[in-house]
Amino acid sequence: MVQFLNRRIALAFAILLTSASLAYAAKPITFVIPFPPGGTADILPRIVAEKLRSTYPAGVVVENKSGAGGNIGADFVARSDPDGTTFLVSPPGPIAINQYLYKSMSFDPTKWVPVTVLATAPNVLDVRSKLPVKNVAEFIAYLKAHPGKVTYASQGNGSTSHLTANLFMKLTGTRMTHIPYRGTAPALAALVSGQVDVFFDNISSSAPYDRSGQLRILAVADEHRSLDLPQVPTFAESHVAGMNAVTFFAVVAPPGTPMAIASSMQKAIAATLALPDVKQKFTAQGAEPRGWSPKQTGQFMRAESSKWEKVINSAHVTLG
Repeated sequence: MVQFLNRRIALAFAILLTSASLAYAAKPITFVIPFPPGGTADILPRIVAEKLRSTYPAGVVVENKSGAGGNIGADFVARSDPDGTTFLVSPPGPIAINQYLYKSMSFDPTKWVPVTVLATAPNVLDVRSKLPVKNVAEFIAYLKAHPGKVTYASQGNGSTSHLTANLFMKLTGTRMTHIPYRGTAPALAALVSGQVDVFFDNISSSAPYDRSGQLRILAVADEHRSLDLPQVPTFAESHVAGMNAVTFFAVVAPPGTPMAIASSMQKAIAATLALPDVKQKFTAQGAEPRGWSPKQTGQFMRAESSKWEKVINSAHVTLG
């Protein structure tokens, strides 16, 4: 009798799994990007999605749902069925930072089911070409000699560039004046034209201007030098310990998504990231492919969240 019941339970479970698999196979995978098309946050997921289309019979769709610092797209994913067909692919904002910037949000970022990190890309310290400094030590000395008079651009209040600048000021005991812009392009334009003095930007967008001499990159905010600009030292090499600020692009699933689904997607993405042409395309964007496990991704997300919480609180940064 016990054996008969066990067989019936096993059969019912197998039918359930088969039904779920059929539903999973019948629906396309949707990657939701909570920012507009065109930037690195949009380009990297599309590279991966193109390769994954051969793995998933129903296809892989990429949708941009931007607004509110990434919160609109994130809310859509958070409310989606946890069936393995909808994923959020995003920079840090709605995954690890926004909960400390906004007074209220419609979703709980601590409930994301980690899948993997597609890539990380270091932030860099840009200065206008005519600022009379050639390295980080000279830059810090210049800031201390002119407290509050040096201006720094950002992509907007609460953006990665804004928070990275505040981390730098906290670590070095310096003070600058914030000039927010609406995105990377206008901030870079202001720096190149000399309207502002400093910009902590993603390496991929700043590197071409460094090569052309329109600005100078003084340091990389990562543990190691960038392959894209190997001649530029890290902040650690420039004697600013703890100045690590990378933009990461993570894949997370709606709350309640089974770990088996997260692990399956992670394996598919990791295999894609290992392809030579994908690596080459990521490198061209100044991004280092990762493909970490769900466990490692979760640990990384929590560590990043804790770091930026301290910076936000100390700088008293708030949004709506």
